[in-house]
Amino acid sequence: MTENILYPWKQETIIRHTQRLLWSYKYWTGQTLLDIDGTPEAIAQALWEASFVVASGGMEENPILNYGNQQALDLWEMSWEQFTHTPSRETAQPVERKERELLLTQAQTQGYISDYRGVRISSKGKQFWISNAVIWNLLDENQQQCGQAATFKEWEYIQ
Repeated sequence: MTENILYPWKQETIIRHTQRLLWSYKYWTGQTLLDIDGTPEAIAQALWEASFVVASGGMEENPILNYGNQQALDLWEMSWEQFTHTPSRETAQPVERKERELLLTQAQTQGYISDYRGVRISSKGKQFWISNAVIWNLLDENQQQCGQAATFKEWEYIQ
């Protein structure tokens, strides 16, 4: 395995993406997602190792996930390679996808939403509730939308 797959946070594109995630979160919510100082690489590593989930997807017609920290990979039971090739809609069951789409549209219009609760599903079929999720628009260096991201600290498996 290459270092890029073992330690995705060391990739220059992921370091830059981490900066976008953190800056955009603060822009929309007025709060910091991660309270840390250091080099961009140290900050990328800290977000990668955080105890909460952070995931994001791009702007494609059928958005593909382009970032998930280790907690997200563990929860969805995927490798980095699998996760970053997964359409984001596939993180929810088909019956949940309409609600998810409405939610993403609302976040796109408002910039962000908070306190979302919904059911998600891992790659191995495990269902889980996520609670108090925040979804926000990602902005690039020119303040143009370049995707959406989500974070949450609370989840519970459904028996």
